[in-house]
Amino acid sequence: MRTSIWFVFLALSAVGLALLPGYGVSLAFWFYLLLWITLASGLNIMAGFTGYLPFGYVAFYGVGAYAAAIAVKMYGMPFWVGFVAAAVAGIALSLLFARTMILRGIYFSIVSLALAVICRLLIASMPEDVAGGSYGIALGASDPVGAYYAMLILMLATLLIVTWLAQSRLGMALRAIRDDPDTAETIGINIGTARLKAWILSAVIASLTGAIEAWYTSIVDTETAFNLLVSTKAVIFAVAGGLGTVIGPVVGTVVMLIVDDLIWQRFPILNVFLLGLVIVLLMMFLPSGIVGSLIRYKPALRRILF
Repeated sequence: MRTSIWFVFLALSAVGLALLPGYGVSLAFWFYLLLWITLASGLNIMAGFTGYLPFGYVAFYGVGAYAAAIAVKMYGMPFWVGFVAAAVAGIALSLLFARTMILRGIYFSIVSLALAVICRLLIASMPEDVAGGSYGIALGASDPVGAYYAMLILMLATLLIVTWLAQSRLGMALRAIRDDPDTAETIGINIGTARLKAWILSAVIASLTGAIEAWYTSIVDTETAFNLLVSTKAVIFAVAGGLGTVIGPVVGTVVMLIVDDLIWQRFPILNVFLLGLVIVLLMMFLPSGIVGSLIRYKPALRRILF
């Protein structure tokens, strides 16, 4: 029943969001709302289901943006080929970084952060005719409406993937690994294979998000594509809503973006301080996130919330 309710909600949301450009609204807020929901949900696949928190998640986002930009600008390919290039780059990078998953806890998080910085430096040091050098790549005229619809499709696909994962054998295996890897291995779960599947899924979502954002802004540079704030916000939004739940990152993103926007409008000078205070209070009083805490205090809500 809750799956049916969730699908109806997604369908209605998709219709409403698809109609927005026809009403002449400013797409910037809505585009980035979809973007952050997608990133937070993609990160949730790793952090929520496997217990691995990748502080360097931005590496996939940045590599995806650059892969699409290089395919479009340097090789004259259409943008749909750029999306394919971004997905392939995300898979390749996730396989390259797969060995880091032998680490656990904060060690994995720190190493992933270091690898993201390395990716940024490597791309910045490439010749201008390969990756634009330190100046980045200008793609020409942007297509905000096309990018908006592409991000809407990616967000819906991501939420459907996470919904499937939450109810699949793979999702159950990942939760078992997260809670007690030794016991999971004892009962026959292939820990390495299960983690790698989640890692690749999470990486592809981030790389495609970066490619679509490049289409939206029509410019890619290492300063923005590998900005560590991308990982930070994705982590904050996912944690605020509730890791390990399907709807948690959605709720966390919507709430935190609205709070951030209200604080910025009323207290622009104190924006960072007040936003940080809100995050601290949220973690103190709702340590499992908004959705996670609701389920914890009202177990009956688990029947209608993922």
